[in-house]
Amino acid sequence: MRVGLRLILISLVYCWSEQCLADGLLGAIPDRPSVEAQPLAANVRRVITTLNMLGTPVAESVATSLNEAIEVKDSDRIQKSLDEQVLLTVQINPEERVKVRRGPAKVILQQHGFTPVLVKILNGSTVTKRLRIISPQAGAVYAGVAKLSMLRQQSVELMENENNNRDKERFLAVEMFTQPPMSDRLSGLEVEYAIALILSTESGKREATIGFDLGQGEQDLGFRGEVPILFPIRPAHAVRLSILDDDGSPTTASLIVRDHLGHVYPPQAKRLAPDFFFQPQIYRADGETILLPPGEFIIQSGRGPEYWTREQKLTVKDEQASKEVHDQGTDSSRLINIRLERWVNPQRFGFYSGDHHIHAAGCAHYTSPTEGVVPEDMFRQVKGEGLNVGCVLTWGPCYGYQRQFFAPKPHDVSEPLTILKYDLEISGFGSQALGHVCLLNLQDQTYPGSDGTETKGWPTWTTPLMRWAKSQGGITGYAHSASGLWVEPGPAAKRLLKKYDRDGDGLLSFDEANSALLPEAWATIDTNGDRQLDDSELIASHDRSADRLPNLAMPEMNGVGAMEICVTTAEGVCDFISAMDTRRIQEWNTWYHLLNCGFPLKVSGETDFPCMSSRRVGQGRVYVQFPLEQSLLSADTSKQLERIDFTEWCQGLAKGRSYVSDGFAHALDFRVNGTSPGTGDVELSSPGKVKVTASVCFAPETPSTVAQGTEVPAAGRRLVGDTVELHGPRREAVQRGGERLVEIVFNGQPVAKQTVPADGQIHKLAFDITIPNSGWIALRNFPQLHTNPVNVILAKKPIRASRSSARWCEQTIELLWLNRERNIAPTERDEARQTFERAKARYRRIAEQSELE
Repeated sequence: MRVGLRLILISLVYCWSEQCLADGLLGAIPDRPSVEAQPLAANVRRVITTLNMLGTPVAESVATSLNEAIEVKDSDRIQKSLDEQVLLTVQINPEERVKVRRGPAKVILQQHGFTPVLVKILNGSTVTKRLRIISPQAGAVYAGVAKLSMLRQQSVELMENENNNRDKERFLAVEMFTQPPMSDRLSGLEVEYAIALILSTESGKREATIGFDLGQGEQDLGFRGEVPILFPIRPAHAVRLSILDDDGSPTTASLIVRDHLGHVYPPQAKRLAPDFFFQPQIYRADGETILLPPGEFIIQSGRGPEYWTREQKLTVKDEQASKEVHDQGTDSSRLINIRLERWVNPQRFGFYSGDHHIHAAGCAHYTSPTEGVVPEDMFRQVKGEGLNVGCVLTWGPCYGYQRQFFAPKPHDVSEPLTILKYDLEISGFGSQALGHVCLLNLQDQTYPGSDGTETKGWPTWTTPLMRWAKSQGGITGYAHSASGLWVEPGPAAKRLLKKYDRDGDGLLSFDEANSALLPEAWATIDTNGDRQLDDSELIASHDRSADRLPNLAMPEMNGVGAMEICVTTAEGVCDFISAMDTRRIQEWNTWYHLLNCGFPLKVSGETDFPCMSSRRVGQGRVYVQFPLEQSLLSADTSKQLERIDFTEWCQGLAKGRSYVSDGFAHALDFRVNGTSPGTGDVELSSPGKVKVTASVCFAPETPSTVAQGTEVPAAGRRLVGDTVELHGPRREAVQRGGERLVEIVFNGQPVAKQTVPADGQIHKLAFDITIPNSGWIALRNFPQLHTNPVNVILAKKPIRASRSSARWCEQTIELLWLNRERNIAPTERDEARQTFERAKARYRRIAEQSELE
C-alpha cells in the first residue's frame, strides 16, 4: 500500500513539474510585463522604421493597431499588437542569465539573403550590454587563420568562430541589426524589441538552433538559452554574368557585390575555394553565375589596377514577380552585362605584367595550409587581376602536397596571354634564416639529396640554392626584401659605439669615427658642436637617415628578406631583388648600393600573396617588355603578342627589360640616348650630356593608402610602400587626380624631376643629364614606380659610383654573419665563411677603386 502511494505521489510531482515547465511557471518567461509606454513606443517606432527600410514592413493592420496603442500610451496594447510578429523572446534575469523561447511568428528564410526577424527582450536586469545572437549552425566555414596575419590587415573579425572542427552543418549566418536607427546595445528598459538578421546558404527545410547571450558564459544552464526552429528556405537565384574585356573578348573579372546595408555576397564567412574568405571580392568568368536573393545590389567590377573600377545596379526580382518573364526566357533580373574598360594598356607598348611571388598553400589563410588550393583557383585570381604571368611558388609547409602541380613548363590551365607557372620559394626549408629566395623557371624542383622532402638535404644558406637554380636555367632573387633591412636607430647606434669607441668613454671622437661608416656627415651628426658623438646624437642621425633614399644607416640584418643578397650578387648567382610589397626605402636602398658597385642586379615586383599581402595578387608587379619594333610605340594594337613565352619573359626579367609598379603608375617608354633598360649600355668617351626620354602615365584614381604613398604613416616615410601592414584604418577611399613627381636618378641621386598630372593620359618627358663618370640612370616615382637602369659607361671604366656603398655592402655581410652564422649547418659553415669572406674582399676592392665617396 505504501509503495503504491509513493509511486502515485512521485507521478503527481513529476506531472506537476512537467506541466509547470510547459506553462512557463518554473523560470517562466512572462508575456507582457509592465513597462513605461513612452520609451517602449520610441523603441517600437524605430523597429517599424527599420523593418520598412529592410523591405519587410509589418502588415497595415498591425501598423494601425500599433499607432493607436502608441497614441494612448498603452504599453500592454503596444506589446499585444506587435508580439504576433515576434520569432524569438529573450529573457534576461537579474543575474544576467539569458533564456529564450520560440515566438508565434512564422518566418521563411531566403537562401543567400538576410531575412529580418523580430526579437522581444524582457530585461529583468536592466543591463545595457550588447545582445548577441548565436547558433551552432552559424559561423565561418573555414579554419586555419593566423592571428598575426589578421592583425596586420586589420581583419580580426574573420577569426571569429572558425570552423576548427570541420563542421559541415554551418549553413547559417546570424547577426543583430545595429545600424541606425537601431542601437548596438540594450537600452536597459524592461521590455524592448530588436531585429536579427538570419541567412542560410542552403535551401529547402533546415532545423537550426538559435540562442542569445551577453558575452561568454551568460547563457542559462541546460537548453533554456537556445531554441530549435525548423526553417523553410526559398532558393536563391542564379544570376548569369556576361563579362567582356576592353576589346570585347570574354574574360574574368573581380567583383564585389553588396546590398544596401553593405553586406558582401557571398558572405566572406561562408566562402571556400574558389572564393577566398579573406577577400571581399570574388572572381567570375564570362558565363558563370552568382547566387543572389531578391533585392537591390551594387556590383563593383574591375580587373586589376590597369582598369577602371565601375559600379552598376542590379535588381533581382523575387520568384513570383519574375516567373512570367522567366518562363518566356527574357528574365533580365537573371543576367547582368559587365563591360570592362582600361585606362592604360601596357601591352600596346610591349609590356606584359607578372607577379613572381604568389602562393596556393602554406599560408595561414588557407583552411588546410599544407594542401591549399588547386591551380584552377589560382588561375582565376591571376586572370581576374589582369596579370599576364603568375608564379605560384610552393614552399616548405606545403611542399609535400603542392609539388604535384610542378612542371618544367607553365601549367596546363594557362592561356596564351595568362600564364600560371609553379616554381619554388625557399622558405620553410633549411636556408630561410639567410633570406627567402624565389627560384623561377625551374626544370627540376627537387634539390639533390632531398629525396622529395623539405626537411632533408637542403642547404642552410642561400648561395648554393641559387647556384643550383642557375645550373638549370632558373632565375633567382630574394623575396619580401625589406624584412630585416629596416633600421633600428637605438641598436644601430649601440653597434657603432661598441665597434669604434676605442677608449670606452661612451663617445666617438673625430679620430675614432674617422674609419667608421656613419649614417650622415660628421658635422650633421654633431649637433652640439663638441667634436664628439654621443649616443643620443647617433640615434637621432640614424632616425633621420631611415627616412631618406638612399641612406647609409646599417640595417638590422635579422629578418627573412634580402639578407644574403650582397654575397650572392657578388658571386653572380642573384638576378633580382624583389620590391613593391615591403617598405620601399629599404628595398630600393639596398638595390641602389649594389648598383653603385657596378653589379647588374635587377628589380622585380611581387606581392607574396596571401602571406604578406592578402587582398589580391598583383598589388606589386613587374612589367617585362618583349622585343618590339619601333613602330609598336605608336600603340598599334595589331602588333601585340599572340602568346607569351614564359622562359623569354623570365629572361626579360633577369636582363631588366622591365619596370616595377603597383599598377597605378607606368613608364611605357624610358630611354637614355635611345637605349632602353636591358638592351645594352650607353658608351661615352668623355664627360658630357645624355638625352633621357620617357612616356609615363598615372591612374586618375589611386587607392588612398600607405602602400601607394598617398598617405604617410605617423612613423614616417620609412614605412611608405609597405603592403604587409595597413599602418592606418582600413577604408576604401581613393585619391582622384593630383600630381605625381617623376625623378631621373643617377647613381641613386635624383638629378632631374618633373610633376605630372595623374589623369590617365600618357605624358612625354625629356631631360638632358650631365654624366661626369660611369653610372646608372633610372626613372622613379616614389613609391609607386621604378624602371630598371640603363648603364652609361664613360671611357670604358666600370661603375664605381660610391665608396660608401661598397663599404655598406661589406658591413651588411659582416653583421649578417654575426647574426646568423649559427643557423648554418656545421658541415656547410666553412664553405659559407669562405664565400662570405670572398664577397667582403670584393667590396673592399670596389671601395678602393671608387673615386667618389
